[in-house]
Amino acid sequence: MALIGLKATPFAAVAQLLGIAGLVMVLVWCIYFMGGLAWEASNKSLIFNIHPVLMLLGLVIIGGEAIITYKTLPLKKETKKIIHMVLHAIALVLGIIGIYAAFKYHNESSIVNLYSLHSWLGICIIVLYGIQWIYGFIIFFFPGGTNEIRSASLPWHVLFGLFVYLLAVGNATLGFLEKLTFLENSGLAKYSSEALLVNFTAIVTVLFGTFVVFTVLSQPIVEDDDDHGYSPI
Repeated sequence: MALIGLKATPFAAVAQLLGIAGLVMVLVWCIYFMGGLAWEASNKSLIFNIHPVLMLLGLVIIGGEAIITYKTLPLKKETKKIIHMVLHAIALVLGIIGIYAAFKYHNESSIVNLYSLHSWLGICIIVLYGIQWIYGFIIFFFPGGTNEIRSASLPWHVLFGLFVYLLAVGNATLGFLEKLTFLENSGLAKYSSEALLVNFTAIVTVLFGTFVVFTVLSQPIVEDDDDHGYSPI
């Protein structure tokens, strides 16, 4: 699928820079402004801080890397397939741990779970992400479907994968907004350094997702011989 007449390389390069910037920004926020990360702590907010770091790193950045790596690496198709699958698996695991951290924080802080749109979407996204990975593994890797099944599944696999990824990007920005709103209601100045950092991190997240999509829609570095073996999503 290539709707843009340019090679994927420049779009992927910008996405890489944005991904690094986004990760640095969320770490600065959670470590410098919010006190750090901890799995066990008397200050339960340190447990929560694991959540935005892992969700951004996992579903958004590594999930995006899985997509653009498959489209940009000049490697054999089977090698790209394995890299693509492994990166998505890592993203899924980090996402699950990140969601568990949010539940752990709520439970230990006597806060109810699943009361917000962000949380509802988060559960839906992680379930859909898991379904997408399992389906891709069974049909395109092992045991593998017939050529007819793979050919028929490919466009839906691509479309569904992109849909889930965009949901993840959108929900990440919703999460930044939700947490910033809580902080501002607790006294954080609306134009403080922390508030600006959170907003700019959300912007970088949206831009990263945008350039991942541009990469998907652009021309691959090396054309694959087999159009039905796997997908760039």
